[in-house]
Amino acid sequence: MNEIVTLAYDVNYLAYSFIISVLGSYVGLLAYRNIIKNGKVQYIHVLSAAVGIGGVGVWSMHFIGMLALKLDLAYGYAMLETLVSLVAAIVAAAAALVYVAKAPDDTSRLLQAGVGLGLGVCLMHYLGMFGMRFGGIFAWNWGLVAASVLIAIVSATAALWLASRTNGSAMRIVAALVMGGAVCAMHYTGMAAASIICTTLTRTVMPAGWDVVASSQLPQLVILLSLGLILIIFCDQLYYSLSQKTKRSLVA
Repeated sequence: MNEIVTLAYDVNYLAYSFIISVLGSYVGLLAYRNIIKNGKVQYIHVLSAAVGIGGVGVWSMHFIGMLALKLDLAYGYAMLETLVSLVAAIVAAAAALVYVAKAPDDTSRLLQAGVGLGLGVCLMHYLGMFGMRFGGIFAWNWGLVAASVLIAIVSATAALWLASRTNGSAMRIVAALVMGGAVCAMHYTGMAAASIICTTLTRTVMPAGWDVVASSQLPQLVILLSLGLILIIFCDQLYYSLSQKTKRSLVA
């Protein structure tokens, strides 16, 4: 009772979390280039970019990163907080992407959007952790919490800068790698800020709750859902790109 739980990570899930973040960022960048067309916001592309970057690149990465935790303590996730954190990530990404896309060369807008998106990512991260259910409590290292917030803001600003200035497949891949690495850096700094203190004698008993899902039930579902979303967004953007080329060739 009241002892600090030793944290360890499954290396495979660590790798999966980075790969998912990079792939989500990449398809999000594909959609971002089409957000503004003829001076008008294309909301279908806003949704695709926000789901790619915020929903997959940030939220799915966070969730898979959490699933990488290896604890000798039963734990699960409350679906309410988990789903609200997903919505927060997507909304924050959508708002920031549209704000920057309207004036991509405006440095002040970029900085404002970076702060907003960074705080949105932090909200998602810590709300997701708040949704964990286990027989214990978190003890926080507030210095590392502050560091994770700073990393999130700097990373978000860099990601938006890259999104607004990335042209060509090679640069888009580089940008996605940078964005994926930055998201992982924020996530694992935030995880390092939390120590888990066990307060139960029955470590292997799952916490009760009508909406609590055991962590062991989710890994494959989350990965498959993420890959499905990535494939849908990629195919949508590929189809849109090909249709635009066809229209231009017909006009010519």
